[in-house]
Amino acid sequence: MVEKKLFELTSESKINFLGIRIFRIKALVKGKYYEKGEVGGWVESIELKNGDARVYGDAWVSGNAEVSGDAWVSGNARVYGDAWVSGNAEVSGNARVYGNARVYGNARVYGDAWVSGNAEVSGNARVYGNAEVYGDAWVYGDAWVSGNAEVYGNARVSGNAEVYGDAWVSGDAEVSGNAEVYGDAWVYGDARVYGDARVYGDAEVSGRFDLTVNIDFDLPRIKINTKEKLEKLKKFLEEYDKDKKSSQKVRR
Repeated sequence: MVEKKLFELTSESKINFLGIRIFRIKALVKGKYYEKGEVGGWVESIELKNGDARVYGDAWVSGNAEVSGDAWVSGNARVYGDAWVSGNAEVSGNARVYGNARVYGNARVYGDAWVSGNAEVSGNARVYGNAEVYGDAWVYGDAWVSGNAEVYGNARVSGNAEVYGDAWVSGDAEVSGNAEVYGDAWVYGDARVYGDARVYGDAEVSGRFDLTVNIDFDLPRIKINTKEKLEKLKKFLEEYDKDKKSSQKVRR
């Protein structure tokens, strides 16, 4: 795949927490993010088992960052700090993975996306566009986070859920199942959005609230963050869903 050899393995090695021996790298040429002779981060090998380069293009691994397994880094991507990328994971484009972030499994981080802090992206998850995942957030399963979306705090996005547009998911919030959060929507606190629910527009969902019904949810500029409002909204959604099911039976 790559003709030009960008770096070599040094004699400095260690066994990482996965039980894999990894080696410190040293640049053989001047690159976009490094100078010739500069010492970088840690990798398991120069090439993957299939012969493809592990790090290529203008990509670079630095600091105490690790790339192992069949994981690879390409394009203008950077992995640095104490981050690690493993399994079959891919970091490409202009993506950044740093801090104590973890990207593993079959996860993909690409475009201009950033994953940082103690965040984790795993499974078949995708983080791309200008999206950011940080703090102690975790994106996993087949979930996608894209656009200008941000997932942070202790938030969890999983299943087939999608968070995109300018949406934010934060605090201890969870978005899962086939749920979608997009537009300028904000889900935070202890809120849970799952099933086939959709939160969009300028809606805000917070507090201890479960949104599961199979309808679109768009409450422009209304904060659903008090017990009274939550109870009213929940009752309305339950009645709406009941009426919807009844009308479908009539049509049949």
